[in-house]
Amino acid sequence: MWIWLVLLYGVLKGAREICKKKALLTSSSVEVLLIYTLVAFLMVTPSAPNAMGLEPRFYFYIAIKSFVIFVAWICSFKAIKQLPLSLYGVLDLSRVLFATLLGIIVLGETMSPIHILGLILVCAGLLMLKFKPGLINTENKERTSGIVIFFALLSCGLNALSGLMDKILMKDINSSQLQFWYMLFLCIFYIIYALISHTQVNVKRALKNGWIWLLAFMFVIADKALFVANASPESTVTVMTLIKQAGCILTILGGKFVFKEEKVGYKLLCAAIVIAGIVCGVM
Repeated sequence: MWIWLVLLYGVLKGAREICKKKALLTSSSVEVLLIYTLVAFLMVTPSAPNAMGLEPRFYFYIAIKSFVIFVAWICSFKAIKQLPLSLYGVLDLSRVLFATLLGIIVLGETMSPIHILGLILVCAGLLMLKFKPGLINTENKERTSGIVIFFALLSCGLNALSGLMDKILMKDINSSQLQFWYMLFLCIFYIIYALISHTQVNVKRALKNGWIWLLAFMFVIADKALFVANASPESTVTVMTLIKQAGCILTILGGKFVFKEEKVGYKLLCAAIVIAGIVCGVM
């Protein structure tokens, strides 16, 4: 069952990337992040009675997880707004590499020769993607291929860290507790960010953006599925990270058919090489 739950998360994650880019056409990054997180939090408030009774240390741990995701999403929205969606979808696969490294460092996992081969394939696919001439077509190619891709990769690393924290936290708390407090802290961080940065948030305009409502709904369902999967003793961070990448193909195809992006065939080839590395990495 946990495999199907993670697969559901992966598919919804791919769909969310399409919705994010659509939402950003009429709303700013902060508006989308703040309003869709706030709407999602309101959707889970009925579970509040089941979310109480945590030990004080777990509030602190969940707050750290929320801050990690807060930074990750700020970076990902900066990247997804400027990168072609299909390119972002392939770059997003690099979180598997980060998750593998975290498994080795934090959980003490070891790497066999086949695992090392998997990491080499992942790196090869990403390098092919980055250095393909003409793949990135913007007015400032240097900025796109440097800073924006750095934001995308930083987001991947932080998301991998968050996934590791999910697995650890779900050993001691339930999915309702993690989801409720995680979303509450996330809302608080976005509000503080908007106030400190003096970012104007047009709430009325954002609430009329139907893509934000769809994002919120998928956010709640996907994270609930993922948290329940993490609670399963049989689930592992590495395998879950692999299954999550099911959304990559959806994201790339969304770039082709929704946003009419070009050179998708080459991106699918890069994705295939990365996925081959992922398969080796979890054998």
